[in-house]
Amino acid sequence: MKTIELQQIAHAYKIGDQPQELSPSFTGDALFVDSGKPVGFYLEKMPEKLRKLTDIADFELNSPRVPKSVMKRSSSLQGKPVLQHSCIIGSVPPKPHMRRSYATRSSVHGVKSATTFIKAMTLAGKNALKVIESVSKELYETHKQSVEKAVPEEWRFCDLFTSSISNYNIAAAIHRDNLNVKGALNVIITKRRNSKGGNLFLPDYDTTINCANDSMLVYPAWRNMHGVTPIVPTHKGGYRNSLVWYALDAFKDKQK
Repeated sequence: MKTIELQQIAHAYKIGDQPQELSPSFTGDALFVDSGKPVGFYLEKMPEKLRKLTDIADFELNSPRVPKSVMKRSSSLQGKPVLQHSCIIGSVPPKPHMRRSYATRSSVHGVKSATTFIKAMTLAGKNALKVIESVSKELYETHKQSVEKAVPEEWRFCDLFTSSISNYNIAAAIHRDNLNVKGALNVIITKRRNSKGGNLFLPDYDTTINCANDSMLVYPAWRNMHGVTPIVPTHKGGYRNSLVWYALDAFKDKQK
């Protein structure tokens, strides 16, 4: 595994900007370090057990068995709209603007047909933690201590996260995950078929990470701005799906 020293640069990107198509900055597995300390890593191919679990999750997500928030966007594929959807599981923080002042579990957990998806995502999240520990005990311990300090046990999901979101064909604009637990990591696993683009761009480092099929990216999403380059299906039914696990700092002293 190569080591990539992250060098911060000046840039003109702002929150809400949409990254353009960008080629990956490197190939192969990489450990990201800043001032000699590890901050994350990338595996071009995740371990076999994790791949199998996320294959199941991806298959179930693409079925009608899992409820999703659905939207459409235009694409360059013969000018036809491309389906986008997302699904959140695990813990959901209070949302006073939606007249819900309390934390809860995602409503998807109450849908019987989604049981296989939730089980696969739960096992995958726990397995991802083992992969993190095997690659860098320092990263794992920092993540573990940060989550255990910030999140009451009842709101943890997959032991050391709070939530998970699956984003299907969604190319997020430049943003920063300010509500995440500081010190915690995000796990981003990519599943794709017949599509190009959809790479993660870190403007602070002028670095584009290849979100290859079956890749695993571990990075603290609260740390820097980031966005996703355009996703373009190359054939009918082509897609790029990201399975993401994260920890929100929004559950202290919250009641069900």
